[in-house]
Amino acid sequence: MTKKIIPIASYRYPNTVPAIPSMLETPTGTVVDALGRPLRDLRISVTDRCNFRCVYCMPKSVFGKDFVFQPHASLLSFEEITRLARIFVSHGVEKLRLTGGEPLLRKDIERLIGMLSAIKTPDGRDLDLTLTTNGSLLAKKAQALRDAGLNRVTVSLDALDGTIFRKMNDVDFPVADVLNGIEVAHKTGFDHIKINMVVKRGINDGQILPMARYFKDKPFILRFIEYMDVGSSNNWNMDEVVPSSEIIRLLNEEMPVVEVAPNYTGETAERWRYRDGDGEIGVIASVTQAFCRDCSRARISTEGKLYTCLFATQGHDLRALIRAENSDDEVATALAHLWRARDDRYSELRRENTNRPAKKVEMSYIGG
Repeated sequence: MTKKIIPIASYRYPNTVPAIPSMLETPTGTVVDALGRPLRDLRISVTDRCNFRCVYCMPKSVFGKDFVFQPHASLLSFEEITRLARIFVSHGVEKLRLTGGEPLLRKDIERLIGMLSAIKTPDGRDLDLTLTTNGSLLAKKAQALRDAGLNRVTVSLDALDGTIFRKMNDVDFPVADVLNGIEVAHKTGFDHIKINMVVKRGINDGQILPMARYFKDKPFILRFIEYMDVGSSNNWNMDEVVPSSEIIRLLNEEMPVVEVAPNYTGETAERWRYRDGDGEIGVIASVTQAFCRDCSRARISTEGKLYTCLFATQGHDLRALIRAENSDDEVATALAHLWRARDDRYSELRRENTNRPAKKVEMSYIGG
Protein backbone atom coordinates (compact mmCIF):
# COMPACT_ATOMS: atom_id res chain seq x y z
CA MET A 1 0.00 0.00 0.00
CA THR A 2 1.35 3.42 -0.95
CA LYS A 3 1.80 5.62 2.08
CA LYS A 4 0.03 8.95 1.94
CA ILE A 5 2.21 11.99 2.74
CA ILE A 6 0.28 14.95 4.10
CA PRO A 7 2.00 18.35 3.71
CA ILE A 8 1.92 19.94 7.12
CA ALA A 9 5.03 22.09 7.50
CA SER A 10 4.39 25.15 9.64
CA TYR A 11 4.32 28.39 7.72
CA ARG A 12 5.96 30.19 10.67
CA TYR A 13 9.16 28.24 11.32
CA PRO A 14 11.49 26.08 9.23
CA ASN A 15 10.81 22.37 9.63
CA THR A 16 12.18 19.15 8.24
CA VAL A 17 10.51 15.75 8.00
CA PRO A 18 12.81 13.29 9.80
CA ALA A 19 14.23 10.48 7.71
CA ILE A 20 13.51 6.92 8.75
CA PRO A 21 16.76 4.91 8.86
CA SER A 22 16.78 1.66 6.92
CA MET A 23 17.87 -0.26 10.00
CA LEU A 24 15.08 -0.15 12.57
CA GLU A 25 15.83 -0.48 16.27
CA THR A 26 13.88 -1.45 19.36
CA PRO A 27 13.80 1.24 22.08
CA THR A 28 15.83 0.30 25.14
CA GLY A 29 14.40 2.84 27.58
CA THR A 30 17.43 5.10 27.29
CA VAL A 31 18.72 7.30 24.50
CA VAL A 32 21.38 9.99 24.98
CA ASP A 33 22.29 12.98 22.85
CA ALA A 34 25.67 14.08 21.49
CA LEU A 35 26.56 15.60 24.89
CA GLY A 36 25.53 12.53 26.88
CA ARG A 37 22.16 13.91 28.04
CA PRO A 38 19.28 11.41 28.31
CA LEU A 39 15.72 12.04 27.15
CA ARG A 40 13.61 12.23 30.31
CA ASP A 41 11.12 15.11 30.02
CA LEU A 42 8.58 15.79 27.26
CA ARG A 43 6.59 19.02 27.07
CA ILE A 44 3.58 18.98 24.76
CA SER A 45 1.82 22.14 23.61
CA VAL A 46 -1.86 21.33 23.11
CA THR A 47 -2.87 24.75 21.77
CA ASP A 48 -1.17 27.90 20.49
CA ARG A 49 -4.04 30.05 21.77
CA CYS A 50 -4.13 31.92 25.05
CA ASN A 51 -6.60 34.25 26.75
CA PHE A 52 -3.74 36.36 28.19
CA ARG A 53 -1.36 38.62 26.29
CA CYS A 54 1.58 38.61 28.67
CA VAL A 55 4.21 41.14 27.67
CA TYR A 56 7.08 38.60 27.76
CA CYS A 57 5.27 35.85 25.85
CA MET A 58 2.38 36.96 23.60
CA PRO A 59 2.50 40.77 23.36
CA LYS A 60 -0.51 42.38 21.70
CA SER A 61 1.76 44.13 19.24
CA VAL A 62 2.38 40.74 17.63
CA PHE A 63 -0.54 38.57 18.80
CA GLY A 64 -3.29 41.07 18.09
CA LYS A 65 -6.88 40.50 17.02
CA ASP A 66 -5.80 39.77 13.44
CA PHE A 67 -3.18 37.17 14.36
CA VAL A 68 -3.87 33.85 12.63
CA PHE A 69 -3.64 30.84 14.96
CA GLN A 70 -3.42 27.22 13.86
CA PRO A 71 -6.72 25.80 12.56
CA HIS A 72 -8.09 22.88 14.52
CA ALA A 73 -7.35 20.45 11.68
CA SER A 74 -3.65 21.26 12.01
CA LEU A 75 -3.48 20.32 15.68
CA LEU A 76 -2.36 16.91 16.83
CA SER A 77 -5.38 14.88 17.84
CA PHE A 78 -5.53 13.40 21.34
CA GLU A 79 -4.85 9.99 19.81
CA GLU A 80 -1.78 11.31 17.98
CA ILE A 81 -0.48 13.00 21.13
CA THR A 82 -0.94 9.80 23.10
CA ARG A 83 0.80 7.71 20.47
CA LEU A 84 3.80 10.05 20.35
CA ALA A 85 3.92 10.14 24.15
CA ARG A 86 4.11 6.33 24.28
CA ILE A 87 6.98 6.34 21.80
CA PHE A 88 8.85 8.97 23.82
CA VAL A 89 8.28 6.98 27.01
CA SER A 90 9.80 3.93 25.33
CA HIS A 91 12.97 6.02 24.96
CA GLY A 92 13.10 6.99 28.63
CA VAL A 93 10.69 9.89 29.14
CA GLU A 94 9.29 9.80 32.68
CA LYS A 95 7.63 13.20 32.89
CA LEU A 96 4.96 14.67 30.61
CA ARG A 97 4.00 18.33 30.90
CA LEU A 98 1.04 19.79 28.99
CA THR A 99 1.51 23.40 27.97
CA GLY A 100 0.20 25.96 25.51
CA GLY A 101 -0.63 28.71 24.90
CA GLU A 102 -3.13 28.10 27.66
CA PRO A 103 -3.74 24.32 27.76
CA LEU A 104 -7.08 24.60 29.56
CA LEU A 105 -8.49 26.29 26.44
CA ARG A 106 -8.16 22.98 24.57
CA LYS A 107 -11.63 21.42 24.51
CA ASP A 108 -11.96 18.20 26.54
CA ILE A 109 -8.39 18.44 27.84
CA GLU A 110 -9.34 16.13 30.70
CA ARG A 111 -9.98 13.35 28.16
CA LEU A 112 -6.42 13.68 26.91
CA ILE A 113 -5.13 13.59 30.48
CA GLY A 114 -7.03 10.36 31.06
CA MET A 115 -5.43 8.83 27.98
CA LEU A 116 -1.92 9.93 28.99
CA SER A 117 -2.32 8.83 32.60
CA ALA A 118 -2.77 5.24 31.39
CA ILE A 119 0.77 5.16 29.94
CA LYS A 120 3.38 3.35 32.01
CA THR A 121 7.16 3.41 31.86
CA PRO A 122 8.87 0.27 30.45
CA ASP A 123 9.31 -0.99 34.02
CA GLY A 124 5.66 -0.39 34.92
CA ARG A 125 5.80 2.91 36.83
CA ASP A 126 3.29 5.75 36.51
CA LEU A 127 4.41 8.84 34.65
CA ASP A 128 4.74 12.21 36.32
CA LEU A 129 1.89 13.96 34.49
CA THR A 130 1.67 17.70 35.00
CA LEU A 131 0.29 20.86 33.42
CA THR A 132 1.23 24.54 33.32
CA THR A 133 -1.61 27.08 33.29
CA ASN A 134 -2.21 30.78 33.76
CA GLY A 135 -4.86 29.81 36.31
CA SER A 136 -7.74 31.68 34.71
CA LEU A 137 -9.82 28.50 34.22
CA LEU A 138 -8.33 26.44 37.03
CA ALA A 139 -11.18 26.81 39.51
CA LYS A 140 -13.61 25.53 36.88
CA LYS A 141 -11.42 22.67 35.67
CA ALA A 142 -9.51 21.50 38.77
CA GLN A 143 -11.78 18.65 39.82
CA ALA A 144 -12.06 17.22 36.30
CA LEU A 145 -8.29 17.42 35.85
CA ARG A 146 -7.69 15.63 39.13
CA ASP A 147 -10.29 12.96 38.39
CA ALA A 148 -8.68 12.34 34.97
CA GLY A 149 -5.31 11.53 36.55
CA LEU A 150 -3.31 14.77 36.48
CA ASN A 151 -0.59 14.62 39.16
CA ARG A 152 0.56 18.20 39.50
CA VAL A 153 -0.21 21.77 38.43
CA THR A 154 2.08 24.74 37.87
CA VAL A 155 0.45 28.18 37.82
CA SER A 156 2.01 31.23 36.18
CA LEU A 157 1.49 34.27 38.41
CA ASP A 158 3.62 37.37 37.87
CA ALA A 159 2.27 39.75 40.53
CA LEU A 160 -0.05 40.04 43.50
CA ASP A 161 -0.75 43.71 42.97
CA GLY A 162 -3.88 43.95 40.83
CA THR A 163 -2.68 46.84 38.70
CA ILE A 164 0.68 45.24 37.95
CA PHE A 165 -0.93 41.87 37.27
CA ARG A 166 -3.34 43.43 34.77
CA LYS A 167 -0.40 45.22 33.13
CA MET A 168 1.45 41.92 32.81
CA ASN A 169 -1.44 39.89 31.37
CA ASP A 170 -2.65 42.89 29.29
CA VAL A 171 -6.26 41.67 29.13
CA ASP A 172 -7.50 43.22 32.37
CA PHE A 173 -7.78 39.85 34.13
CA PRO A 174 -8.07 40.07 37.94
CA VAL A 175 -5.44 38.42 40.11
CA ALA A 176 -8.09 37.37 42.63
CA ASP A 177 -9.48 34.84 40.14
CA VAL A 178 -6.08 33.18 39.72
CA LEU A 179 -5.53 33.02 43.48
CA ASN A 180 -8.96 31.45 43.85
CA GLY A 181 -8.07 28.88 41.20
CA ILE A 182 -4.95 27.93 43.13
CA GLU A 183 -6.93 27.45 46.34
CA VAL A 184 -9.62 25.41 44.59
CA ALA A 185 -6.98 23.18 42.98
CA HIS A 186 -5.38 22.59 46.37
CA LYS A 187 -8.71 21.63 47.91
CA THR A 188 -9.37 19.12 45.13
CA GLY A 189 -6.20 17.23 46.02
CA PHE A 190 -3.34 18.91 44.14
CA ASP A 191 -0.80 19.07 46.95
CA HIS A 192 2.32 19.89 44.91
CA ILE A 193 1.32 23.16 43.26
CA LYS A 194 4.12 25.37 41.99
CA ILE A 195 3.78 29.09 41.33
CA ASN A 196 5.98 30.54 38.57
CA MET A 197 6.79 34.25 38.51
CA VAL A 198 8.69 35.65 35.52
CA VAL A 199 10.59 38.69 36.81
CA LYS A 200 11.10 41.61 34.44
CA ARG A 201 13.03 44.61 35.74
CA GLY A 202 11.03 47.80 35.80
CA ILE A 203 7.72 45.97 35.44
CA ASN A 204 7.14 43.54 38.30
CA ASP A 205 10.46 43.25 40.18
CA GLY A 206 8.85 45.19 43.03
CA GLN A 207 6.58 42.17 43.53
CA ILE A 208 9.36 39.75 44.53
CA LEU A 209 9.03 40.33 48.27
CA PRO A 210 5.20 40.61 48.32
CA MET A 211 4.97 37.30 46.46
CA ALA A 212 7.43 35.65 48.86
CA ARG A 213 5.58 36.95 51.92
CA TYR A 214 2.21 35.80 50.58
CA PHE A 215 3.27 32.25 49.72
CA LYS A 216 5.77 31.67 52.54
CA ASP A 217 3.29 30.05 54.92
CA LYS A 218 1.22 28.36 52.22
CA PRO A 219 1.64 24.78 50.94
CA PHE A 220 2.91 25.91 47.52
CA ILE A 221 6.39 26.34 46.02
CA LEU A 222 7.07 29.78 44.58
CA ARG A 223 9.67 29.94 41.81
CA PHE A 224 11.23 33.08 40.36
CA ILE A 225 12.20 32.86 36.67
CA GLU A 226 14.70 35.09 34.96
CA TYR A 227 13.19 36.92 31.98
CA MET A 228 14.41 34.94 28.96
CA ASP A 229 15.04 35.71 25.29
CA VAL A 230 12.61 33.06 24.07
CA GLY A 231 11.26 33.76 20.61
CA SER A 232 11.60 37.07 18.81
CA SER A 233 8.45 39.00 19.68
CA ASN A 234 9.18 40.27 23.21
CA ASN A 235 12.08 42.63 22.35
CA TRP A 236 14.23 41.00 25.04
CA ASN A 237 17.00 43.07 26.57
CA MET A 238 19.56 41.86 29.09
CA ASP A 239 19.07 45.04 31.11
CA GLU A 240 15.55 43.82 31.96
CA VAL A 241 16.82 40.58 33.49
CA VAL A 242 16.87 40.40 37.30
CA PRO A 243 19.59 37.83 38.09
CA SER A 244 18.62 35.01 40.44
CA SER A 245 21.52 35.96 42.70
CA GLU A 246 19.95 39.40 43.17
CA ILE A 247 16.58 37.81 43.97
CA ILE A 248 18.13 35.53 46.59
CA ARG A 249 20.01 38.45 48.18
CA LEU A 250 16.79 40.46 48.36
CA LEU A 251 14.89 37.60 49.98
CA ASN A 252 17.71 36.76 52.35
CA GLU A 253 17.74 40.27 53.81
CA GLU A 254 14.18 39.86 55.08
CA MET A 255 13.54 36.11 55.12
CA PRO A 256 16.84 34.22 55.39
CA VAL A 257 17.11 31.20 53.09
CA VAL A 258 19.47 28.26 52.72
CA GLU A 259 20.11 26.29 49.53
CA VAL A 260 19.06 22.64 49.39
CA ALA A 261 19.96 19.81 47.04
CA PRO A 262 18.02 19.29 43.79
CA ASN A 263 15.36 16.60 43.67
CA TYR A 264 16.96 15.05 40.58
CA THR A 265 19.66 15.62 37.97
CA GLY A 266 18.56 18.20 35.43
CA GLU A 267 16.06 19.99 37.67
CA THR A 268 15.61 23.48 36.25
CA ALA A 269 15.16 25.32 39.55
CA GLU A 270 17.71 25.89 42.27
CA ARG A 271 15.93 25.03 45.52
CA TRP A 272 16.04 27.14 48.68
CA ARG A 273 14.31 26.79 52.05
CA TYR A 274 13.56 29.45 54.60
CA ARG A 275 15.84 29.07 57.61
CA ASP A 276 12.85 29.08 59.93
CA GLY A 277 11.59 25.96 58.13
CA ASP A 278 8.43 27.49 56.66
CA GLY A 279 8.34 26.66 52.99
CA GLU A 280 10.47 26.39 49.88
CA ILE A 281 11.25 28.69 46.97
CA GLY A 282 13.11 28.18 43.72
CA VAL A 283 14.96 30.29 41.17
CA ILE A 284 15.28 29.39 37.51
CA ALA A 285 18.42 31.11 36.23
CA SER A 286 18.63 30.02 32.61
CA VAL A 287 20.10 33.39 31.59
CA THR A 288 22.78 34.01 34.21
CA GLN A 289 23.50 30.40 35.26
CA ALA A 290 22.78 28.20 32.27
CA PHE A 291 21.96 24.56 32.97
CA CYS A 292 22.26 23.22 29.43
CA ARG A 293 24.68 20.49 30.55
CA ASP A 294 21.86 18.61 32.30
CA CYS A 295 18.94 19.47 30.01
CA SER A 296 16.88 16.36 29.26
CA ARG A 297 13.82 18.10 27.80
CA ALA A 298 12.16 17.81 24.40
CA ARG A 299 9.18 19.85 23.24
CA ILE A 300 6.39 19.14 20.77
CA SER A 301 4.45 22.01 19.26
CA THR A 302 0.70 22.04 18.95
CA GLU A 303 0.83 20.63 15.42
CA GLY A 304 3.50 18.05 16.00
CA LYS A 305 6.90 19.65 15.49
CA LEU A 306 9.70 18.41 17.74
CA TYR A 307 12.04 21.05 19.18
CA THR A 308 15.13 19.91 21.05
CA CYS A 309 15.75 23.31 22.68
CA LEU A 310 13.55 26.11 24.04
CA PHE A 311 15.59 28.53 21.91
CA ALA A 312 15.46 26.49 18.70
CA THR A 313 15.10 27.94 15.23
CA GLN A 314 14.00 24.76 13.46
CA GLY A 315 11.66 21.88 14.23
CA HIS A 316 11.30 18.27 13.14
CA ASP A 317 7.93 17.27 11.74
CA LEU A 318 6.76 14.25 13.73
CA ARG A 319 3.18 14.66 12.59
CA ALA A 320 4.29 13.95 9.02
CA LEU A 321 5.71 10.63 10.20
CA ILE A 322 2.62 9.44 12.02
CA ARG A 323 0.13 10.66 9.40
CA ALA A 324 2.13 8.92 6.70
CA GLU A 325 1.17 5.64 8.40
CA ASN A 326 4.66 4.78 9.58
CA SER A 327 4.88 2.16 12.30
CA ASP A 328 5.79 2.89 15.91
CA ASP A 329 9.18 1.25 15.35
CA GLU A 330 9.84 3.50 12.36
CA VAL A 331 8.87 6.65 14.27
CA ALA A 332 10.84 5.53 17.34
CA THR A 333 13.96 4.89 15.26
CA ALA A 334 13.72 8.31 13.58
CA LEU A 335 13.27 9.94 16.99
CA ALA A 336 16.28 8.12 18.44
CA HIS A 337 18.48 9.39 15.61
CA LEU A 338 17.23 12.95 16.10
CA TRP A 339 18.01 12.89 19.82
CA ARG A 340 21.45 11.35 19.35
CA ALA A 341 22.35 14.22 17.01
CA ARG A 342 21.21 16.87 19.53
CA ASP A 343 23.98 19.23 20.68
CA ASP A 344 21.91 22.29 21.73
CA ARG A 345 23.35 24.53 24.43
CA TYR A 346 22.05 27.96 23.51
CA SER A 347 22.01 29.39 27.03
CA GLU A 348 25.65 28.47 27.65
CA LEU A 349 26.66 30.22 24.43
CA ARG A 350 24.37 33.24 24.82
CA ARG A 351 27.01 35.66 26.08
CA GLU A 352 29.58 34.50 23.53
CA ASN A 353 27.20 34.66 20.58
CA THR A 354 26.54 38.26 19.60
CA ASN A 355 24.81 37.17 16.39
CA ARG A 356 21.77 35.57 17.96
CA PRO A 357 19.25 33.98 15.60
CA ALA A 358 16.51 36.43 14.67
CA LYS A 359 13.72 33.87 14.33
CA LYS A 360 13.70 31.63 17.39
CA VAL A 361 10.53 29.67 18.05
CA GLU A 362 8.03 31.51 20.26
CA MET A 363 7.28 30.27 23.80
CA SER A 364 3.55 30.38 23.09
CA TYR A 365 4.14 27.91 20.25
CA ILE A 366 6.01 25.22 22.20
CA GLY A 367 5.38 26.07 25.86
CA GLY A 368 7.94 27.07 28.46
